[in-house]
Amino acid sequence: MDLTPYQIVAPVFSLLAILYAWNLVRRQKKTIWEACFWTLFWGLIAWIALYPSMLSYLSAATGIADQENAVLVTFLGILFFMVFYLVIRLEELEQRHAKIVRALALREAGLEKK
Repeated sequence: MDLTPYQIVAPVFSLLAILYAWNLVRRQKKTIWEACFWTLFWGLIAWIALYPSMLSYLSAATGIADQENAVLVTFLGILFFMVFYLVIRLEELEQRHAKIVRALALREAGLEKK
């Protein structure tokens, strides 16, 4: 099997992205769920780069005739899921921020509950 430059660069980049994600988990900046999802996503990128013939299975599973379109639709779905997840996380952070600001304002005004 002759490897193209893409088949070398994509898996190496994927491995670096996966290692970076788990490093963030170790430093407690990301959750294990996020790192698992990141690992799955980049693992699939590396797998497709190394074994492009596997796209025929994806094409059959999605019912889309062209392999390129099947990949595009599948990864768009994954990206939409990622954006949805990030929006949920952002809303949670906004709620936590508002709660902290309220507590500080009440404390500074001398109206906090004891």
